[in-house]
Amino acid sequence: MAAIAFFPFTFIDIPGVACAFTSRRGGVSEPPHDSANLSYEVGDDAEAVRENRRLIFHRLGLAGWCELKQVHGDVIRFDPTPTPPEPPATLEGDGLTTAEPGVGLVIKTADCQPILLAHRSGNYIAALHAGWRGNRINFPGSGVTRFCERYNLDPADIYAVRGPSLGPSAAQFVNFTTDFGPDFTPYFDPERQTMDLWRLTRDQLQDAGVPGTQIFGIDLCTMGMDDTFFSYRKACASPVNATGRQAGVIWIRPQA
Repeated sequence: MAAIAFFPFTFIDIPGVACAFTSRRGGVSEPPHDSANLSYEVGDDAEAVRENRRLIFHRLGLAGWCELKQVHGDVIRFDPTPTPPEPPATLEGDGLTTAEPGVGLVIKTADCQPILLAHRSGNYIAALHAGWRGNRINFPGSGVTRFCERYNLDPADIYAVRGPSLGPSAAQFVNFTTDFGPDFTPYFDPERQTMDLWRLTRDQLQDAGVPGTQIFGIDLCTMGMDDTFFSYRKACASPVNATGRQAGVIWIRPQA
């Protein structure tokens, strides 16, 4: 057993909020979910998933765990009841918020974008799951708007970070016209048939009022770094056709 490797992130202006983007390295799962799979929904051994979740929960020093059965929609669950890391998710949705310190908001991904949000005060956080369908319905933007409405916040005081996900050179859409349509042409490279989802997310966040100087990205492509991250697209192109899920996690640090 090895500790699960992750990429930490802290907003410089909000030291009381912490973020982590886990990798596939470490943990106990066997191939093709090797080794740090955090999802029960991909055919992995349930006890291995439980152990992986316990490992990251304790390593991050969390006091509670909140996640969803993600469905590529725009439903946000506000202030859900936290649980230990072991129980599977029961609520469906693609967004979470909390004002409770120590509670990790968990977004599972394997190419989709985990988008983590924090208010300048450090008292409110949110986490969004945005695959390409989420971009198509502008979930990054509407997620910011509803997060702010819930807690009476100004979008100008929101900070955002987008985690490792499908990079611009790997996000191929051979059916661009039906998948996206003409409104998204500025983000489409017709020669390569690829979409710049990273830029699209940034623009959607800015259009919702988040200042560009407060939007950050971990520019690591999951498909291009499948030794480090789970990649659904890479797995679907292989005979195995199965893979695990890493996670983006955000939490408010408890006061000492």
